[in-house]
Amino acid sequence: MSADDSYIPPTVWQWHTPNGGNWASINRPISGATHNKVLKKGQHPFQLYSLATPNGVKVTVMFEELLALGIKEAEYDAYLINIGEGDQFGSEFVNINPNSKIPALLDQSEKETRRIFESGSILFYLAEKFQVLIPTGEKRTECMSWLFWQMGSAPYLGGGFGHFYAYAPEKIEYCIDRFSMEVKRQLDVLDKHLAHNEYICGDEYSIADIAIWPWYGALALNRLYNAAEFLDVASYQHLMRWAKQMDQRPAVKRGVMVNRTWGDLSSQLHERHDASDFT
Repeated sequence: MSADDSYIPPTVWQWHTPNGGNWASINRPISGATHNKVLKKGQHPFQLYSLATPNGVKVTVMFEELLALGIKEAEYDAYLINIGEGDQFGSEFVNINPNSKIPALLDQSEKETRRIFESGSILFYLAEKFQVLIPTGEKRTECMSWLFWQMGSAPYLGGGFGHFYAYAPEKIEYCIDRFSMEVKRQLDVLDKHLAHNEYICGDEYSIADIAIWPWYGALALNRLYNAAEFLDVASYQHLMRWAKQMDQRPAVKRGVMVNRTWGDLSSQLHERHDASDFT
């Protein structure tokens, strides 16, 4: 890039739409609802409003794992939020999550309905509520560290690498190189850790695994940005072992289907209201 082509930021940034690229139509520099929309509600204790992106998959896998443990109180209705059509800016969705991001959850099992938003917060809330899938003692601290590691690291994978590699209107070498380097560093962190641990927190499956797998496991299995070869994920053998092991869990298989609207029809379940929906 020559000096003549260099971008010089203005004194005050102004929003110019459209800015190009996938998802440009739903990006804006202001928050809040754009339209009134009533959300459907079922009869189960939990009402989930989501889409099967990695952040959405975290929560549906969590619910399916809870139900697999025999916790009937974790029954849930899952309704589709189509972010491409701006459903996340509907008035009732914004009342649950003022940040207009999926997933968003209502807990109707309490005296007063509670709203919970941000995927990591939802995982922690459910683990605390049912006292499962979160270690005790020293490993609890380890689990929380990895949960927050995922929340802090994944934006570099999604909003950084994923955007510039897969969605940006033009391929910018500097941006792709910068975020590829960071993602590979993160993959190396996980690979070295999993060389000595069956799961993220040792020999105990937990919300740390559930949080990390939909991003980094999906990347390893070439289900994210079609970038497995580009990032040479096969070279991270311990990460690959864990990713495949997680992929074989029945609850994970069910969880990735919920609120999914792409791929083979057999892999999609737009709404979930009962275990029989999967058949």
